[in-house]
Amino acid sequence: MTHDSRYDEATLASLKSDAEAIVARYPDRRSGLLPMLHLVQSVDGYVSRDGILFCAEFLGITPAEVSAVATFYTQYKRHPNGTYTVGVCTNTLCAIMGGDAIFDELSEHLGVGHDETTDDGAITLERVECNAACDYAPVMMVNWEFFDNQTPDSAKAVTDDLRAGKPVTPTRGAQHVCTFKQVSRVLAGFPDGLADEGGLAGAPTLAGLKLARENGWTAPAVPAAGAPEGESK
Repeated sequence: MTHDSRYDEATLASLKSDAEAIVARYPDRRSGLLPMLHLVQSVDGYVSRDGILFCAEFLGITPAEVSAVATFYTQYKRHPNGTYTVGVCTNTLCAIMGGDAIFDELSEHLGVGHDETTDDGAITLERVECNAACDYAPVMMVNWEFFDNQTPDSAKAVTDDLRAGKPVTPTRGAQHVCTFKQVSRVLAGFPDGLADEGGLAGAPTLAGLKLARENGWTAPAVPAAGAPEGESK
């Protein structure tokens, strides 16, 4: 690297090797920027100055171009993130089901506000616009693993266990919560082998399908391409 990198030789070699694997997926090297930003987060815990310069030099683009992307998406952190990102959904349905109360009590309990990190570096608290799990509202996520049907007390218990270093199991999905750095590496495109853990869709998600089958409801036929509306082949 031509800039004054703070990465040691071994870390830099590992980053370059992983970055080569990333850009090999794309016909244009610069298309690898999004996963590469997750890659540097998996090392630094956020998109650091060195991470930005590494991405820029490796992809042949400017640091300004890298920064423009890193500041656009909320999953890229521009300051050190906690070991666990706790995101409380406060969008409409979760909010009226108690999401706002969960966030407010967690904020007071942890002593931090939105996008702030506890003094021990364990928890970064966030308001999340939607976790796409309205059938389990109110929902909280820890490093993007689901914690469904939460209450202020259950949410505080989860964060207390995380800070105490106890194993924490999501409501659905993987059998345990990974760290922010570990999840960042997965988002960079390097599987951790946990994708098949956990069950299938739960009862609330399948309630509509169950009701439709009980009543014999079916979706309207979709017209074939080029066929007049109302006619299918």
